[in-house]
Amino acid sequence: MKNATDHAQNLLDFINRSQTPFHAVHEMKCFLSAKGFTEINEASAWNLTSNGKYFLTRNDSSLIAFIVGSKPDAGFKIIGAHTDSPNLRLKPHAGYVKSGYMQLGVEVYGGVLLSTWTDRDLSLAGRVILSGKKKPISKLIRFEQPLLRIPQLAIHLNRDVNKKGLVLNAQNHLPPIFSLQKKATPDEVLKKMVAKELQCKQADILGLELSLYDTQPGTLAGPEEEFIFSGRLDNLASCHSAMHALAESKKNDPTTRVIAFYDHEEIGSETAQGAGSPFLKDVLERIALNENREGFLRALAKSFFISADMAHAIHPNYSDQHDARHMPLINSGPVIKSNANQRYATDAMSSAWFELLCQKAGVAVQKFVVRSDLGCGSTIGPITAANLGIRTVDVGNPMLSMHSIREMAGAKDHASMILAFKEFFKA
Repeated sequence: MKNATDHAQNLLDFINRSQTPFHAVHEMKCFLSAKGFTEINEASAWNLTSNGKYFLTRNDSSLIAFIVGSKPDAGFKIIGAHTDSPNLRLKPHAGYVKSGYMQLGVEVYGGVLLSTWTDRDLSLAGRVILSGKKKPISKLIRFEQPLLRIPQLAIHLNRDVNKKGLVLNAQNHLPPIFSLQKKATPDEVLKKMVAKELQCKQADILGLELSLYDTQPGTLAGPEEEFIFSGRLDNLASCHSAMHALAESKKNDPTTRVIAFYDHEEIGSETAQGAGSPFLKDVLERIALNENREGFLRALAKSFFISADMAHAIHPNYSDQHDARHMPLINSGPVIKSNANQRYATDAMSSAWFELLCQKAGVAVQKFVVRSDLGCGSTIGPITAANLGIRTVDVGNPMLSMHSIREMAGAKDHASMILAFKEFFKA
């Protein structure tokens, strides 16, 4: 179990530094640079070499990294995931005063399990846009100390809450308490704090892109530290496993190995840095066009895409919400996700291909399909398969409390997924 624990702790260290997609991509850049990858830019000419290791970003929130294969038309082995997680984000003019309190207005980003954000010690992280000499510049920011709280109404004032459930109106009930009313406005107080944190002038602050986050770090848990309790497991755990598998793959290989981590999956992917954009296709074409377009199209025909996103584990208190023959269990291996309506891109061939891959890696495999009377979520898998026209499988590690502020997964599963991805890159 030690190896699994080491991998899980490494994941937690990564997540604890990655409160937003901007921070996650920054951490990835640092990791890849330390592993010998060279940063390149979309706006510059590329001079790629065989077996060269490269990465690039878009919007500082999406990242693609790759190792150039020795045979350009041998195909691409690609693992895709996403950097964003459901959360609460500050509005542009967030501050206001109500009933003697300073509060900050928030928007709901993605499918948030809203009740889990109440009564937590929250803070702010994201990026700040500052005026530069020639153009605006972006700076990461993260307040370490708790700044905010969304208090629940006391049960004495809401007697039926345990019978009827907690109902939250996003506009009225989610704005966190920031401070008590002062002479300065809430926006002025926030701006002053940002300037102090970044050691800049308030007048230089042009824009804020800030998210709320839980200040409680992720942790290993359980009698044998078999569980991972943390925010943002969906889907930074998949990013972490794919990134490590690529970094540890052998240098010499005829195929080009790629990881593609997108922002905005949780809101539909239809943005310039989302999976619906031409970001990945453009990068693959530029890699292959070291030869010609014919070679690029041949390479696509020989390629395979793994869409990696977390899966729903069986919940012992709500087991009736699962199909009786598809009940993935935490720490029992990666899950192949299927859906007849192609909400997942898996088909029989891609499923078999991944299952054989896991057999070679010595990793158990589970399967998931949603109950026939429930709607099914989706991933970047179908979007990427349609954009590139390549065979795709949707997989992910089983987890509980998906889209909660604090989620639960298995330490052993994370190590198993790394093994499976390493096998993919060497197969």
